[in-house]
Amino acid sequence: MHNAEPSAPTFGLIVIGDEILSGKRADKHLPKVIELLAARGLALGWAEYVGDEPARITATLKRAFASGDVVFCTGGIGATPDDHTRQCAAAALGVPLALHPEAERLIHERLRDTAREKGLPYEPDRPDNRHRLNMGMFPEGARIVPNPYNKIPGFALAGRAGDTDPAAGPLPRGDAAPSGGSAPRAAGERGGMIYFVPGFPVMAWPMIEWALDTDWSQCFRHDAWQERSVVIYGAMEATLTPVMERVEAAHPGVKVFSLPSVDHPEHGAHIDLGVKGAPAAVQAAYSDLRAWLVPFGLRYGPELVRP
Repeated sequence: MHNAEPSAPTFGLIVIGDEILSGKRADKHLPKVIELLAARGLALGWAEYVGDEPARITATLKRAFASGDVVFCTGGIGATPDDHTRQCAAAALGVPLALHPEAERLIHERLRDTAREKGLPYEPDRPDNRHRLNMGMFPEGARIVPNPYNKIPGFALAGRAGDTDPAAGPLPRGDAAPSGGSAPRAAGERGGMIYFVPGFPVMAWPMIEWALDTDWSQCFRHDAWQERSVVIYGAMEATLTPVMERVEAAHPGVKVFSLPSVDHPEHGAHIDLGVKGAPAAVQAAYSDLRAWLVPFGLRYGPELVRP
């Protein structure tokens, strides 16, 4: 795992939903979040999949809040009986749920728009409309994550690094952002910042982009990471391991990677062997890697460079 710069946070992803673990739905969030981060010179550090089981969701969120990482959590923030994420986020921090004023306004606005589109009167006190306000019941201290698709917002919360005791409560209000709740801050200064968004990609992805562009643009780098590698045919990883270890020992800021394939459509059985890190360091490490491979008499394919 790497960060875009020394002060950049580690980014994580939590995907919640039985439908993912049962195979009823294929997860699309992992590759998309990787793409959104990479477009900003960032990288995903870890990902977890969790079913709709409240105790497990709460434990997962508690770890994430205490991690100091920036985490995107998808799914389970609706108002049906199988949606537990809002309640579990509150339990993980030991705070109550409350109807967020801005969320309430946005939900009413959405319901009013829907009624108008259908040519119906807007009845805010109708039981089903009142029930929909549950989608704005967020843990105390939350801030809004706007939803450009249908206005029903998500929310963001900050934890405290190293704090796994729910009794400790939320961050002090002195850290509040103008929009309410916890302001972004350097990773590890307090604890994990988690952005809770719906499971629907059409809603989740622009909300994740908003979070990145609004709160973390200071971390964006487009020249912070590079990979250089070469395709090698007919070699065994075990044979090349001493060279890999030698490169990492000689270049501490660089990581060596070896990606074997047995049925690649273009290269067939091969190893993609290379180095990754800051561009200047990668160039020197890759030069040494190629020089130290010479005695093995290997058969090479193309060289690859990835920003």
